[in-house]
Amino acid sequence: MIVLVMNSGSSSLKFQLIDMDNGDVMSKGLVERIGMGGDAGFEVKAKGEKIKKDVKADDHKQAVALVIDALTTGDLAVVDDLNNIDAIGHRIVQGGDSFPKAAVVDQRVKDLVREYGAMAPLHNYAALAGIEACEELMPTIPSVCVFDTSYHMTMDPAHYMYAIPYDDYKELKVRRYGAHGTSHKYVAREAAKAMGRPLEELKLITCHLGNGASVSAIKGGKIVDTSMGFTPLEGLVMGTRVGDIDAAAVLFIMKNKGYSIDEMDTYLNKKCGLLGVSGISNDFRDLEDAMQEGNERAKLAYDMFVLQVKKYIGAYYAELDGCDAIVFTAGIGENDDLVRGSICKGLDALGISVDPAKNDGCREFRDISKEGAKAHAFVIPTNEEYAIATETIEAVKEAGLVK
Repeated sequence: MIVLVMNSGSSSLKFQLIDMDNGDVMSKGLVERIGMGGDAGFEVKAKGEKIKKDVKADDHKQAVALVIDALTTGDLAVVDDLNNIDAIGHRIVQGGDSFPKAAVVDQRVKDLVREYGAMAPLHNYAALAGIEACEELMPTIPSVCVFDTSYHMTMDPAHYMYAIPYDDYKELKVRRYGAHGTSHKYVAREAAKAMGRPLEELKLITCHLGNGASVSAIKGGKIVDTSMGFTPLEGLVMGTRVGDIDAAAVLFIMKNKGYSIDEMDTYLNKKCGLLGVSGISNDFRDLEDAMQEGNERAKLAYDMFVLQVKKYIGAYYAELDGCDAIVFTAGIGENDDLVRGSICKGLDALGISVDPAKNDGCREFRDISKEGAKAHAFVIPTNEEYAIATETIEAVKEAGLVK
């Protein structure tokens, strides 16, 4: 089966066309600066080649049309007919509590994606625009919504509830939803394969560490707890997001700075985190370079991030009553051996111990744990597009829509 994976952002559209029979990525690319006036950027990689050019993309419909054209015509075309594509999988950040698994798109699904857009306005509305463009331009191909929140729907109320009046929770649906679900699910499965054991009998702590970062506790293949909350703002210190903070501190800052709600939202999501503390960058590579030069604020930001990850690992170890493996993934988790080593330093009492020789320079799938360590420590590159494609196939098969 061939699946087209779409990831629609407010001003961008990423895509991959994947042959799921062999796992090959037939084509992938990105449309940038959608609807921003002037030329948009368009990049496509296929057949071992890459093209990059300026195009017109005033909206997501024009962006999807560009993708279709690239897949079916020209030197980098990979399909003769759109009907060779079996399904389209759309990444949706927020599915509320309505979607414990991927869902074939119909009017009800679109209405709920729009409704939950209030909790993820930068993501859901753009994804909906991408869905509707695909429906119009590729009407014979079923679309599937794959939700970042679905994998976290196995949490029990004690883990997902906030201590607000229960009636407010019921009315407003304010609770912990989590994020990065497709990534946590994918690397958990890959860890089980690497260990040669059924996922259903494992206790795992998965660390998705990128500009956005989250940690999850997984038992028997199901999420027990996760660090992100009602939105992706809660939890770890992130690139530009504040992470855990006293709600009263937010009110205090708003009052003293005279910020509106929208200004405070921008402050917490785009001006805090590693960038806010360091005053330099939200990129760990920049922070580590600055640390080498003796920059104390860069070191402080680094230490705060490492400490937060360790705290969540310790908490989840206690919740799981042990741990068979810890997994590092995403941009920082996969590529920054210094961060991985710092996080695991001092976790020997939990049976988590990293071999420096295995960890140093590791940028690939590898078990980096010390010989004899009680728990494995894996570096596993995430593949959210493949995970989305997998769930898309499951959804269309269940709905009887397989060609």
